[in-house]
Amino acid sequence: MSKTDFEMIIEELLEKPYQVIDLLPVQVPDSPDGQYFAVEQFFLQDQEREALYRRFARFLLKLNCYHDLVVDGEKNPPPETLFGKIAEIGMTGYHNILLPKENALIALNGGDLYMTIYNASETLKGLVGPLAASEGLFIR
Repeated sequence: MSKTDFEMIIEELLEKPYQVIDLLPVQVPDSPDGQYFAVEQFFLQDQEREALYRRFARFLLKLNCYHDLVVDGEKNPPPETLFGKIAEIGMTGYHNILLPKENALIALNGGDLYMTIYNASETLKGLVGPLAASEGLFIR
């Protein structure tokens, strides 16, 4: 798959319906006096963010047992490579992970406490839910 084809597919999928894979089970309501922003800053500290991204990486490794993953244009990178790319993303990096047979996309932006899955079929959601739960994550 050429880089241009990969980028075009990504652009199309970013317009599709999505869910998030998050460390919180439900969206936090807007509240100016709530603790969410303080908690968010806590989880964005290097050690906590890296621990969360390792959970994201283990989730993706498990998902790769069931589906081909194209990570930044590379099909099924070796487990060590995939884990390293995700776990060490940093605050400003990002990765687009395509599931070609499902025509779905998982996007991860450094500095976010969630991943976004676009265009997931009901079958894929049925798999993603338990895999996310196995890492203490939630899909919503």
